Amino acid sequence: MEDLQQIINIGIVAHVDAGKTSLTEHFLYKSGLTRSLGSVDKGTSQTDWLPIEKERGISVRSASASFDWKNTRINLIDTPGHIDFAAEVERSLLALDAAILVVSAAEGVQAHTETLWNALQKLQTPTMLFVNKIDREGTELQQLTEDMLSDLSPDLLFLQSVTLEGSSEASIIPLLESLGAKQTHPALAEQIISKDDRLLMKFLDDKVVSEKELLIALTSQISNMKAFPVLFGSAKFDLGIETLLDAICLLLPKAQGDISKPVSGIVFKVEHDKQVGRIASIRLFDGSLKNRDTIQLPGRESTEKVSQIRKLQGQKFEDVGTLSAGDIGAVCGLSEVRAGDIIGEQEKIRPKVQLNTALLTLQVLPDKEEDYPALVSALQQLTAEDPALELLWLREERALHIRIMGLIQLEVMGAMLADRFGLKVSFSEPTVIYRETPATTGEGFDAYTMPKPCWAVVRFLIEPGARGSGVSYHSEVGVNAIANKYQNEVERTIPLALQQGIQGWEVTDVNITLIGGEDHVMHSRPGDFAIATPMAIMNGLDKIGTKLLEPMLEFTITAPEEQLGKVVGSLTQLRATVEAPSIKGNKFVISGQIPVATSLDYAVKLSALTTGKGKFVSRFGGYADCPEGLGKSIPYRGISPLDRSKYILKARKAIQ
Repeated sequence: MEDLQQIINIGIVAHVDAGKTSLTEHFLYKSGLTRSLGSVDKGTSQTDWLPIEKERGISVRSASASFDWKNTRINLIDTPGHIDFAAEVERSLLALDAAILVVSAAEGVQAHTETLWNALQKLQTPTMLFVNKIDREGTELQQLTEDMLSDLSPDLLFLQSVTLEGSSEASIIPLLESLGAKQTHPALAEQIISKDDRLLMKFLDDKVVSEKELLIALTSQISNMKAFPVLFGSAKFDLGIETLLDAICLLLPKAQGDISKPVSGIVFKVEHDKQVGRIASIRLFDGSLKNRDTIQLPGRESTEKVSQIRKLQGQKFEDVGTLSAGDIGAVCGLSEVRAGDIIGEQEKIRPKVQLNTALLTLQVLPDKEEDYPALVSALQQLTAEDPALELLWLREERALHIRIMGLIQLEVMGAMLADRFGLKVSFSEPTVIYRETPATTGEGFDAYTMPKPCWAVVRFLIEPGARGSGVSYHSEVGVNAIANKYQNEVERTIPLALQQGIQGWEVTDVNITLIGGEDHVMHSRPGDFAIATPMAIMNGLDKIGTKLLEPMLEFTITAPEEQLGKVVGSLTQLRATVEAPSIKGNKFVISGQIPVATSLDYAVKLSALTTGKGKFVSRFGGYADCPEGLGKSIPYRGISPLDRSKYILKARKAIQ
């Protein structure tokens, strides 16, 4: 295996407004990549280059930059902080060797901070924390460190201390010799030694543990997720930035890869260029790519040829011609590539974690009818860049439906369609995305035997599943009744058959068992079972009925103590379940669950209730039973399998 010690791929992640884009700008400036320091407030940052990003001062797309620091090539991915753009972060996390989690000293550990931390833990991504804004008035680092140790991990290692926090006079004291201290602070040294059995025995025998031994142990502990270093600073005042860069190069694990192995990589971002088409940002784990190489994309029959390989620096790029194991580059020429695609071998690709889920669906309407074809094309481009949009194009109805995570995302999409594509659009009123689950147990059956040639007979047992269990399928039918190749087609089709139930929503929390059926030695084909399965499933759901599930948010509210009664009263009216409040200083903190349907504008209501002093943070909390009469059904989109004759004609391409 080739050890690529001079490359590290890191991502900067944070709750919105923690200051990660400002931190990125300092990295680029100090490395010499940029000649002037970009500003988020002035709209001059290198990694926020979309017009909507400059206008709003928030990141909505991940951005890459490569620079050198002390003989290490750092490939940096700056990710969006707003929860509406979590899908961008999800894909970026799969490309990393390590992450920098930025925490605002003023706001502390926020809901999305914990979500990001949990995702990094699940992906086993070594993580360094940077506490930003230590100059911010009101900062209490003692309370913050206690919160970080309890809310994130007891294995945090604070490599610095801070004096005069909460003022422009704030300064940082190094505690690790390798990062500027005269000697490593005894308490920090003991923490490092306590996690290493060999050093612990040496220490207990009153033998000297050298700084080199401490450093080797610390880097090993960080790589193995046994320790998480914490540094402090202020991007605004250029405080602690160079030490952070030093720490990245000194402590975090570098890229590993083998150029001689088959290609293995992940597409974590897709952009569009008017001249070259789609540009795929790829992290390559093994193998190498060069101009004119061919690539087989997952689920596509044809291969595509690489036309150019670039190194991106925000809007600028360098044509490098090759991409080797361990590195990140932008590959041009892949006309069908989508964000999230796996290139080549899958062995080193970690399964994606979900930070958020689309909770709203709506229709996109062109202001001018003649813009309809252009809007279709634009939304197809945007879906290649963000597959979570789940574009549904109903040609017959000339209707375009998308799924979004929040209203900020909708505002950004409208601006993007105008800026990038010159299209003025409107959106239908967003509808909460409900789901369906079987109301009781029953059977679904279909015998698709006419018009020949066809033969597929299937019988399913359909049962409700536990909340959050998703879809479970297994077969009790032997291969003598239905051949294995046909049973494989049934299993493949089950998720497609459940995309829309009898109330128009995706069906979940369901156990499906194939309990009967038959094939025909002459007339059966795999496609017959792909047609029969949705008809049988829908037949069963129609007989037993379904009930609606509604999406819930887990929330935390912080507000002045005297407003507690008013806030709890407002939550009760919105069908929220509320836990017992806690009091911190002169503020209360309260948590609970609330339906998405009743809380779309609750942050605004809370601000009005508390004269702007209340803070509402939330994250997706799963689906729960929707009270009878409060949900919303929608029409089946397309031709329903319940319209059996027409559905068969459509499936056999006899009608459009």
